[in-house]
Amino acid sequence: MGAACYHCNGELQLLKIGSNISRKEDCPSCGRDLHVCKMCVYYDTRSYNECKEPVAQRIVDKEKSNFCDNYRLTDKVSDAYEKDNVLSAADALFKK
Repeated sequence: MGAACYHCNGELQLLKIGSNISRKEDCPSCGRDLHVCKMCVYYDTRSYNECKEPVAQRIVDKEKSNFCDNYRLTDKVSDAYEKDNVLSAADALFKK
């Protein structure tokens, strides 16, 4: 399986897993930025600053294009996409 957009789960056929893509690259399906924390191999919600790379600078908005030099495209975005959808559904159930 190749890379997929963190937002729409659209397939990113032309992008190579582990590559350092341009900061201006966006999803052909939904237009979201792709050089974002949620699309990086180092992104981990359980790690300090949600990044497994210890020397990376803190980035607050994980869905906004950034200048991180450690960025590498991941192929595990489908898991993040599904987790975000489950959390959104759970939030909707418990809102008053």
